[in-house]
Amino acid sequence: MFTMDYVTEKDQEFWFTLDKHLSKEEFSNKVRDRRGYVIREREKAIGILRYNLFWDNIPFVNLIHFDGRYRYKGFGKLAMEQWEEEMKNLGYTAVMTSTQVDEGSQHFYRKLGYKDVGCLVLEIPEYRQPMEMFMMKSLAQVSATE
Repeated sequence: MFTMDYVTEKDQEFWFTLDKHLSKEEFSNKVRDRRGYVIREREKAIGILRYNLFWDNIPFVNLIHFDGRYRYKGFGKLAMEQWEEEMKNLGYTAVMTSTQVDEGSQHFYRKLGYKDVGCLVLEIPEYRQPMEMFMMKSLAQVSATE
């Protein structure tokens, strides 16, 4: 059975097996602000999702990542759909994410209804990477639970 729960301090060891970009201080902020989730199958932790607010008012997925054994099995779609529904229930009208143009996740997001909305080229040496593409989705079609 699939579940997605807010991350807690007890999840820290598992979290950092998948998330190599977040500091321990920011992890504590995700716990405090309820902006991180642990995704489970039959109570076993298999993935994580974290987000922030772009422009302080648009939920923006920074990371969704799964243990390799659980990729391409539909868990990402279930997690995104649950997160989108929660964001709609919180009163948001759209959500965003981004991915590098050389990564395959752009196809995953497009299948979920995300549209390309722009890009960012980072040429500062310590941040240099392939172009980052931004994607956005209206929550008008997402069914909100009452």
